Amino acid sequence: MLASTGQIRTQTCAAFPQAQLQPMLRHHNAPAPGQAAQSACRVGGSRRARQCGALSAAAPQAEASPLAAPVASGDVLLEVKDLFARVAGGEQREILQGVSLTLRAGETHAIMGTNGSGKSTLSKALVGHPDYEVTAGSASFKGGDLLELDPEDRARAGLFMSFQSPVEVPGVSNIDFLRAASNACRKRRGEAELDPLEFYGFLSPKLEALKMDSAFLNRNVNEGFSGGEKKRNEILQLAVLEADVAILDEIDSGLDIDALREVANAVNGLKSNRTATLMVTHYKRLLNYIKPDFVHVMEAGKIIYTGDIGVADVLEADGYEGIRRLIADQQQQP
Repeated sequence: MLASTGQIRTQTCAAFPQAQLQPMLRHHNAPAPGQAAQSACRVGGSRRARQCGALSAAAPQAEASPLAAPVASGDVLLEVKDLFARVAGGEQREILQGVSLTLRAGETHAIMGTNGSGKSTLSKALVGHPDYEVTAGSASFKGGDLLELDPEDRARAGLFMSFQSPVEVPGVSNIDFLRAASNACRKRRGEAELDPLEFYGFLSPKLEALKMDSAFLNRNVNEGFSGGEKKRNEILQLAVLEADVAILDEIDSGLDIDALREVANAVNGLKSNRTATLMVTHYKRLLNYIKPDFVHVMEAGKIIYTGDIGVADVLEADGYEGIRRLIADQQQQP
């Protein structure tokens, strides 16, 4: 991530050919930060707008939140206690049946489990997806009540989610979208907003890390993108928003081995002792590139077992029956 001064960012901008800068220069007349996201809401509807952490971050600003406070290594960033959740408006049994989980700054966690075990429901409940409702339990983020926050406030406070199937947002260019979202988060942190040239300098190293061409910025958000391009765009949003906690829901799905390696390298480059990552995946291959400190196994809406990377090896070799044997062995110990 770029940690340079505004002067260096300006110098970076100056290094690009004028032809590449022309689209950015035109953005001096672009909508003010937040308007691009509002346009996306009008195009895609409120549900679509809330499906993306960056769209939520770019929504109209509320007053500053104490959740914008700096994070130190080892701090508890996300703490989930006995969480129950179900599909919103439904009368059926809860999908989540009492999930407890703690993420500290500097940690990487992975959640594995069969289809329908509640992995994606947990992710979406945490970011405030309107299709899901929490019925019991608690979730705190950087010491504050996460469940009391609207989705856009969760995003601006530093919680990000990358979705399995990112939505398309016609009529909103990537550059408008990213700068609006970035400036919304910067404003919440008490930092100066970036003008178009400064933002281009801030963004360029992130494009290079993901091996994305600068022409990509002038395309509409996810419109006509391949699966790999959509996943890269999700990680680009994560890099731009500089989130404290990243929830990555099956970012490996639909990626060939080269694309997976590039996306994983970009995620690893964003990790620090002040951030935490929660990955949802079915396969160990992602964990070969993004090494987790903890691997949790979900079944029937609960985390039934937690261990290190060796848990993924057991799953790969013996399936979920191997995990049940581990649990049985654990229960027999004095």
